[in-house]
Amino acid sequence: MKISVNKPRIVYLTARTDSGAAAGIRHFSSDPPPEQISRYPIPYMKDLPYDIVELMEEVESKGGFLPNVFKVLSHRPAEFRAFFAYYNELMNKETGRLTKADRELIVVATSIHNKCLYCVVSHSALHRIYSKKPTLSDQVVVNYENAELSARERAMLDFAMAVCRCDTITEQHFQSLEEVGFDREDAWDIAAIAAFFALSNRMAHLTDMRPNLEFYNMGRVPRDKSKASGQEKKE
Repeated sequence: MKISVNKPRIVYLTARTDSGAAAGIRHFSSDPPPEQISRYPIPYMKDLPYDIVELMEEVESKGGFLPNVFKVLSHRPAEFRAFFAYYNELMNKETGRLTKADRELIVVATSIHNKCLYCVVSHSALHRIYSKKPTLSDQVVVNYENAELSARERAMLDFAMAVCRCDTITEQHFQSLEEVGFDREDAWDIAAIAAFFALSNRMAHLTDMRPNLEFYNMGRVPRDKSKASGQEKKE
């Protein structure tokens, strides 16, 4: 999920008119009437700093919807900025041997260990899109040790899970990675993703963050390129 787009669409926040209003629940007017997505109040757009509003508009314009994590974490703007700055450094960097699909699979495997519904659902969706494998993340959610992983993916997840569980990290862990083509800098990346999403998982627990419905179906059915091409010609 990279936060850069061409033409952002303006989104506004409105207060709920049902009983959720008393609890400080507010939602984006472009959404249908929502379920409660957080225990904490979600700010009005007009009350948020401009850079955060701009980022939200970019993300929604590119993806067609705004992931709830942006809404929920906007409750604390300074922490919002720090969170997404580190997220970008870890998940969108162009260096190292980890692909975007690799990074998402690490998030899925460690987030299921931490019992985080939001991250499992949202990052499974991103893995399906980046990997073009519609079933692998589901297998990892059930039990990554029985999933149809390559030797490289298995070594990567074994290392990520060792960090996630706070196992004692030994030279053998690094050697296992090196045997499938990773180096020490890649090991840092794998560990940093596991560690960062341990924070994300726990904030999702705290806030009772709920995944957007859009995530559940993303990437499950391959796009029919012939139909898409035909539609573009008609337009």
